[in-house]
Amino acid sequence: MFFLRKSITCPLLYQEIPLSTPLEELKFVVFDTETTGFEIATSDRLIEIGAVLVEGFKVDEASSFQTYVNPSRQISREITELTSISNEQVAGAPSAFEAISDFFSYVREQETVSLVGHYVSFDALVLKNELKREKHGLKETFTIDTLDLIGFLAPSYDMRDLERYARAFGTRIYERHNAVGDAKTTAYLFVELIQQFRDRGYRTWGELVKATESQARSLQL
Repeated sequence: MFFLRKSITCPLLYQEIPLSTPLEELKFVVFDTETTGFEIATSDRLIEIGAVLVEGFKVDEASSFQTYVNPSRQISREITELTSISNEQVAGAPSAFEAISDFFSYVREQETVSLVGHYVSFDALVLKNELKREKHGLKETFTIDTLDLIGFLAPSYDMRDLERYARAFGTRIYERHNAVGDAKTTAYLFVELIQQFRDRGYRTWGELVKATESQARSLQL
């Protein structure tokens, strides 16, 4: 039996922005997800989305987004201890499809060129699998990974931990394993990285795209 898969587009402007656009004129939505575990293609589910806007080399904390998500399954004690997200908090939360739709509405309002994340391929796959469960696909979500930018600027770094990178680059650290907290930490790290990128003589959107090229950036979900 074949099921009709409806395609959803994350409302990003990367195809409309000239590659010559100066970096300080761009807007980015930095986001993070929390889940019940790492088996996101099978048993585990999304439980929170958090995001914040970066514009003109500044983090706009007032323009943040947060929603819990009802995973339709129990959250383990270990995950509650890690994330501080309980079964009671998500009981009345929107479904994953509703939460992702709300997130995309937020993205549309920000008129952003790209999504940004730390190890963003995981967060993109979380969205992919939740939409897949609802028989939906996602058209080409354009993302930039702070790991790719770090690899361009400082290839000697080989760790993945967000907090260790934030400490290494001297940027702010917010509550960990909290979607908004990790999004803000990533956003300040990203701002520091693109400032260093600019200080090395790179000025445009096209140069940033080239420097952060990754197979995981544009996903046909």
